Formats: sequence, structure tokens, C-alpha cells
Amino acid sequence: MSKNIYRGLGVVALCGMLFVCGATKEAAAEVSVDINLGLPPIIVSEPPEVVMVPGSQVYFVPRLEFDVFFHNGYWWSPRGGRWYRTRDYNGQWQVIDKRYVPRAVHRVPRNYRDVYVRERPIPYGQWKKQGYRHEAKHQEIRSDRKEIRSDKQELKDDRREIRENRNNPNVSQKEKREDIKEFREDRRELKEDRQELRDDKRKR
Repeated sequence: MSKNIYRGLGVVALCGMLFVCGATKEAAAEVSVDINLGLPPIIVSEPPEVVMVPGSQVYFVPRLEFDVFFHNGYWWSPRGGRWYRTRDYNGQWQVIDKRYVPRAVHRVPRNYRDVYVRERPIPYGQWKKQGYRHEAKHQEIRSDRKEIRSDKQELKDDRREIRENRNNPNVSQKEKREDIKEFREDRRELKEDRQELRDDKRKR
């Protein structure tokens, strides 16, 4: 009698182990599937209507479920923590480092669809035919030039502040290092913006 009981318990234990192993394998398979799933490709199959963001030379496409902007001769789209760009709306989208995405695009409000819901969409054909790109480019260069002058003045002010704080005992060494680091990053961005402006002027 006791032998039969032990045998029964052994069968139950074995079944339990098999069930746990099977569940573990199934869970692992599910995790593998989730990890391998990627974002769908960026596809803009038809000429899109665009809406201009007031005060900037950025256009956005209002009738897409994902974000697509036009600025500085490129279409831009953020997807899954990365940025992509292409020359043509139906072209090949390429990954681009976030550092090279224009500031004007970064500054578009996240809720832009709600903020600019009343702005009039411009049909793609009309936008292209009437030279919106050229006009936007011209205005953009003027706007960028003005922005660069402003950033240059800010850098001068930051440099002056760093010099004043150099011997200031009320400012910690950590704060001084952070100020210097931020100043260098801003200076690098300014150089990139000036180079981009020169490139844009040559393309005109």
C-alpha cells in the first residue's frame, strides 16, 4: 500500500516538473517574441498635406498617426527613441543622430496637433508649386541668423559669468564644472548651427 502511495506521489511530482518546464519555455518564447517585435516602417505613400507651425519654418503632416515634420529640405520623424529623415516624403528613411535634428524641429510642442488644430492644411501640390519650400528656406535662413546672433550673445554672457564665479567661494566646484561643461556644449552647438547656415546659403 505504501509503495503505491509513493509511486503516485512520484508521478504527481514528475507531472508538476514537466508542467513548470513547459510553462517556463512558453514564457521564454513569449519574451523572445516581444523583444523581436519592432516598429512598423515609416511609409508616406501619398503626397501629404502640411501645416506650418506659426513662428517657425517647420511643417507637420496632420493626417498621419505618427509624427512627420518638414524642415530645412528634409522630412523628419521620431520613432521609438530614434530620429529618421529623408529628402522625399516617399523616400528611404535613414536613422540620424539626435544631435543633428534642427532645433526648430525639437521645439515643436508635443501637443502640436491640438495647439494648431485650426491652422489651414496646405495641399502638397499647392505647397510645392507656389514655392513654399523656397520661401520657407529664405525665411528660415534669416531666422537662423538671428537665432545664432542671440546664442552668441548668450555664450558671451555665460563666459563672463564663469569668469566671475571662478574665485567665488559661494559657488561649489561641482557647479563650476557643470557651468563649464554646459558652456562647451552650447559653444559646440553654435558652431554646428553656423556651419549649417553656411551650407544652406551655398545651396540657394
